[in-house]
Amino acid sequence: MPSRKLLAAYLPTPGGEDALALGIALAGPFHAALDVCMVLPPPPQGGDGGADPVRKTTEMLDAQAADWLSEAVGRIPDEVVAEGHIAFHENAAEGLVAEAESTGSAAIIVGGSGGGIRGRHALGSVVNDLLHISTKPVVITPLGAQETARPPRRITCAIGRRPGATPLLRAAVDACSRSGLPLRLVSLVTSDDATAHRDGDKTEDDEKQAVAHATEQLAEHVATIGAQLPDGQEITSEVITGDTIEDAVASLEWTAEDIIFVGSSRLARPQQLFFGATASKMLRALAIPMVVVPKDPD
Repeated sequence: MPSRKLLAAYLPTPGGEDALALGIALAGPFHAALDVCMVLPPPPQGGDGGADPVRKTTEMLDAQAADWLSEAVGRIPDEVVAEGHIAFHENAAEGLVAEAESTGSAAIIVGGSGGGIRGRHALGSVVNDLLHISTKPVVITPLGAQETARPPRRITCAIGRRPGATPLLRAAVDACSRSGLPLRLVSLVTSDDATAHRDGDKTEDDEKQAVAHATEQLAEHVATIGAQLPDGQEITSEVITGDTIEDAVASLEWTAEDIIFVGSSRLARPQQLFFGATASKMLRALAIPMVVVPKDPD
């Protein structure tokens, strides 16, 4: 039996199908079972049982949802250990977090469903809420994943130059340990970086110092991680420069089999996510799954 569980947030929508497809693609490499979860509003209270038209309509919709869920789970390949369940919560995002915690799921996989387009990701209200309250890593699925999702062949971990990378590195190393996939550490140095001078101008010396600092940090991380992973597992590192975060990310080599891990903003509460500005900018430039990791308690 798989030693880990992933929760795929499902609805019979393009976003729900994308999340399901990515969950199937990730389950094998990460030796995980898949829990396909639909979160519905709780049934109305009171009324005259089956004679209440609102309650009757709700029951019909719940029955339809059960059929949709059963059909979705039935499409999952036999080699993936999977089950489905319906949960009832007033708030869909809070419900997904509660279900992930109660089922011991390692991450919540979500698809885009409306909202502003960001590259090939569309962040709807539920996903936006999750990216600010989740206590579990959230995997953001690119649009169209139901057609393009593939098992990953490399994990990229984007490391900032401020303190606080420990939970992010821990999650990436754990994923590499479970999957045997190569790990690529990247650090972005850009002209719009917060280390620029107050007048907005960043000198050549500033950039050289930033690159040197990032290179030194990555070398330390590689040495530490190398001692935690099996001998022979590939670890590489790159410092990327560009005028903007989007430019720097776009200059990296990416394939459809990549998956990227990013950390939460410094504004995140302990053990929770907060989708920061840098990760948001990266999302605009990427068409691969992004794993957003919560902040450590300390």
